[in-house]
Amino acid sequence: MPTNKQRREAERRRLQRQLERRRERDVRRRKVTLITSIALTVVLIAAVIVAVVGLSSGDDDTTPAAGRSSTPTTSVSPTPTPTTSTSTAAKASYPCTWNSAATSVKQRNVSKPATTTPPKTGKVAVAVKTNRGPMTFTLNRAEAPCTVASFVSLVKQKYYDKTPCHRLTTNGIFVLQCGDPSGAGNGGPGYGIPDEAKGNEQYPAGTIAMARGSDANSGGSQFFIVYKDSPNLMQQLGTKQYTVFGQVSSGLGVVNTVAKAGSDNKNGTGDGAPKLKIEIDSMKQNA
Repeated sequence: MPTNKQRREAERRRLQRQLERRRERDVRRRKVTLITSIALTVVLIAAVIVAVVGLSSGDDDTTPAAGRSSTPTTSVSPTPTPTTSTSTAAKASYPCTWNSAATSVKQRNVSKPATTTPPKTGKVAVAVKTNRGPMTFTLNRAEAPCTVASFVSLVKQKYYDKTPCHRLTTNGIFVLQCGDPSGAGNGGPGYGIPDEAKGNEQYPAGTIAMARGSDANSGGSQFFIVYKDSPNLMQQLGTKQYTVFGQVSSGLGVVNTVAKAGSDNKNGTGDGAPKLKIEIDSMKQNA
């Protein structure tokens, strides 16, 4: 028959084993929690990157519909860091160079802007009529004189009239992309425009920016409207940031209505054609 001492020793060993098993369970639980958290973070980052890299101007006509992209798969950062070469590249964009070697599929017979030295000051108001309601774009020449000049030239040539907005993103970044008359996502005016990003662009709701591909000066006619603050668009890309050239000064609710209906998600992660179809009926420069 065990003595009291032996019983106490046995009880001590039993408690010790219980504590060890509890510690092992805690360690396993922490590992599972950590792995799950890392996996979810990776998935979220991947979703944001997929959405960001898709905001291209249509350089590759072999990729289907709204999902095509050749934008660099650079990691997303909320704090872009301009480099010394950024300011040099930005200054070099003027006088404007209208690049004839743009590889997007030409849509509609339009001419390049008439001048390579457009005004660098002042703002331009553009009245936009859509099947969902009116908007007003206010374009800022001081931010991007070449981009504004090209956009206004296309407006005057009625390039944007009767064109669909072909892409809506609803996860990580929040934009409606328009400007390809074919609606396929790979069209442009037949020429490229110079990059005018400074490297410190931000993308609050109402921002209008030019879509682009991975090549320099690959913007054309496609642009996107930010309908909800999208800091994930800010990348450490220097002048490869998306050129901001204006704001939606009235009518952003039109885009919000389309966004609320969501996308068809054909490209995954909340990225596809808008379920509630929106078409630009006409654009006209206000006097």
